[in-house]
Amino acid sequence: MNPGDNSAGGGGRSPLARLSDSVNRISEVLLFVLMMLMIAVTSLQIVCRVFFEALIWSEELTTYLLVASSLLGAAVAFKRGSHIAVTFLVDRMPPALRRAARIFVQLTGMVFFSVVAFYGAVLTRSEAMQTTPAMGISMTWIYLVYPVAGCVVLLHLAAGFAAGDWRE
Repeated sequence: MNPGDNSAGGGGRSPLARLSDSVNRISEVLLFVLMMLMIAVTSLQIVCRVFFEALIWSEELTTYLLVASSLLGAAVAFKRGSHIAVTFLVDRMPPALRRAARIFVQLTGMVFFSVVAFYGAVLTRSEAMQTTPAMGISMTWIYLVYPVAGCVVLLHLAAGFAAGDWRE
């Protein structure tokens, strides 16, 4: 059970925690789809390169799928608490200092992903008139992954902070 749970079904959870859970479920499905697309496009490229002509757009699409899946995977990892952490020093601190360190890490993460979301939106807007070289689609769709992923991580961090994940 998560720290904010009041019941086994999660019915007593805050709306922020429930939203974070819902967004994470969507993120996990989307992450699976992105990974399968990446595998399919790469496999198709190999077949076409060996037996026919190479696809001019496949490498570009695979690169964009890789970036999107990496950022979305990072958001899912934040929700699950799966990122690596070096805690040997924090684990040796007194409880009050440990709590302060955890709060500092949560707040630092929130500041960092606020910057990612904000400047990702700025980049998305500034590159709206550009198109990708091989596929010819607007770079807006490519750069949109940065503010979206930043906001998803922010949501997860805010939900965790509100639920008291920084406590012991």
